[in-house]
Amino acid sequence: KKTERGTLLMQSYNLIAVLNESGEKILFCKRRRDPYQGLFNLIGGKIEPGEAGLDAAYRELWEETSITKDDISLTHLMDFVYRLDDCMVEVYIGKLNKPVSVQGEENELFWSGMNHDFFDQTRYAGEGNMGHIMEHLRMARKKLGI
Repeated sequence: KKTERGTLLMQSYNLIAVLNESGEKILFCKRRRDPYQGLFNLIGGKIEPGEAGLDAAYRELWEETSITKDDISLTHLMDFVYRLDDCMVEVYIGKLNKPVSVQGEENELFWSGMNHDFFDQTRYAGEGNMGHIMEHLRMARKKLGI
């Protein structure tokens, strides 16, 4: 999706932070290809032309994990805008409302505890953004009651 921000058109992407039903773990993938091949990342992908951001988040979640809109309610947490790269990333957060068996073929999926150094760029994608996202996720959980 090309999004107009001032005079700049950008490709938009999403990242989805999925908490398990107890809220104790977060779903990550280990990327099988570039960018960030071999690093841990949240679920996500491209927002297609004409597609609303939230609709794209639910679509990507289904495609990559088999989690449906009935399993989780997503909230738009934040955006990252990279003007020199003509790119924007929308970040969503949600907690599963029941136990779900996640499955996907694009990347290896796994549940992670929340007490890691998410700023570690040798393990996590995004040039330190994963740490930034996780800090905001911690604050948002209190506000959202999740």
